[in-house]
Amino acid sequence: MKQQTANENTRDADLQVNLICKRYFIQRKPQTPCVQRVVPGFSVQSYQKNVTVDSPPKAMVKKSCIGKTLFRMYYNRGDIPVCMEFRNRNKIAWKVDIDGIDYRHYLPIFFDGLREIEHPYKILARQGIKDMLEHGKTKLLPVIPQIIIPIKKALNTRNIDIICCTLKILQQLVTSADMIGETLVPYYRQILPVLNIYKDTNTNVGDDIDYSQQKEQNVGDAVQETLQILERYGGQDAFINIKYIIPTYESCILH
Repeated sequence: MKQQTANENTRDADLQVNLICKRYFIQRKPQTPCVQRVVPGFSVQSYQKNVTVDSPPKAMVKKSCIGKTLFRMYYNRGDIPVCMEFRNRNKIAWKVDIDGIDYRHYLPIFFDGLREIEHPYKILARQGIKDMLEHGKTKLLPVIPQIIIPIKKALNTRNIDIICCTLKILQQLVTSADMIGETLVPYYRQILPVLNIYKDTNTNVGDDIDYSQQKEQNVGDAVQETLQILERYGGQDAFINIKYIIPTYESCILH
């Protein structure tokens, strides 16, 4: 009887030792983390457990390939009556009288050069357009349909420098002669859609100084200024057409 009790005590002692070994010396397997599923927002799945709501889609701001322009081809061939003024790298010199050139032929070519980013084509095209707009006056209105596609191509490059320069030239074009603002209204659907991406593109710098305004590289301000000028000089139908393409635009005349 005593021997049987001793055997039972030995078994109990062995069981306790085994439990202690399992508890303190045997490593447990790590638990695999729960992988959360990505579900679309505003759906029934977003209320489930172990899910992550996907962010809304964003507009793609992908720069397109600029490629070769007509302005570069004509300039390399010697058919553009303009050259660099070597005393000043930022000025150009006209080989002929600017008042006597054919605007129907040269102005669309210069506008196609807005996509240039290399020297000297960049300065020649941009300064040449400014000079022609300043001296053209009555010669500009018949050429408007021919420069819409070059303006559209320049804006669709989605290059900030090209977009800002194109918008500044578009402002000068509208204010350079009468009836140009009204003439551009039917073409808003071709040149304005890309501005939806950059209308509210302003950097929040807090108390710091935003030097992009001095360099005229703030694309958000340039878009807003251009839309306001188009509305002022576009007549009665300008605001309705701008609002149709850019719904977030608020009138600068009605308010």
